[in-house]
Amino acid sequence: MTAACVGFTRVLRGAGLQCGPDRVQAYLRATEHVDLYWAGRLTLCTDPDDLPRYDAAYRAYFGGTPPRPRATVEIDSVTVGVAASEVEVLRHKDISEFNAAPLIQRLTPLPPRRRSRRLKKARRGRMDLGRTVRAMIEMGGEITRPRHRRRGVKARRLVLLIDVSGSMAAYSDALLRFAHVVACRLPVEVHTIGTRLTRVTRQLRERDQERALRAAGRAIPDYEGGTRLGEALRRFNQQWRQRGAVVVLFSDGWERGDPALLASEMARLGRVSHKVIWANPHAGKPGYQPVQSGVLAALPHVDRMVAGHSVHALEELLKEVRDA
Repeated sequence: MTAACVGFTRVLRGAGLQCGPDRVQAYLRATEHVDLYWAGRLTLCTDPDDLPRYDAAYRAYFGGTPPRPRATVEIDSVTVGVAASEVEVLRHKDISEFNAAPLIQRLTPLPPRRRSRRLKKARRGRMDLGRTVRAMIEMGGEITRPRHRRRGVKARRLVLLIDVSGSMAAYSDALLRFAHVVACRLPVEVHTIGTRLTRVTRQLRERDQERALRAAGRAIPDYEGGTRLGEALRRFNQQWRQRGAVVVLFSDGWERGDPALLASEMARLGRVSHKVIWANPHAGKPGYQPVQSGVLAALPHVDRMVAGHSVHALEELLKEVRDA
């Protein structure tokens, strides 16, 4: 039945209806509460003009005549309420417990900003003497309104470091999908950390997410292996660190290497970075205590530790990055 419903949404998409992944999922969930016709009508039609096309597609695909309206208002409110509440629950649910890919793809990252050295025209700011004098010459020497300029704003560099060790196996796929969404929209460097450091920036810039993740998977030799955060960070600091960047480290903090090395490399990273944010998938869970050796070693050199276990937590992380 699921395959038939998904095939129906493809027919509707061909007819011009906006049947994105989120609407398809809402449709499949709605079929558990009402019949196929009303489930699709309530979740896949966004405009009154969609209804004739929907009915025509339903007749062609399933056969028969669409049912006549019955208790429309009550069914609409209940079904829409169920769909909306389920989406809200999924936003707060642990991403290790369900396929969060459709919700992650809907995230809209915005870059952190910094002041540019280049000056640009502005209504206020320091006086632009050259433009002011030229304007006076054009006016025959008459005094004109002073021209101004000030420093512009440009995107600050962003770095994502994703722990793909065995202890992070339940979150690695979702976090790489999150990194892909960011890499397709912002200037970002993405590296994975396990027993070594692997740069996957180029692979994740592929627009198709599944192809990007397959390419990244082939490039990562230590996927679901051990954890050497300190050694991987040392290599990053030697080869890839970027002064003034916002760095986000996704890790649960389990460190099999030397915690002292991790502490020194985190301190080194913090000195050249604008801000270091640690996104820990366990930090948002009730009763969490930062007792892991890696977390204890790194915390003094982290600007913020945030949760990283749900779509809502990733949304909050993006706000933290934007405001950095």
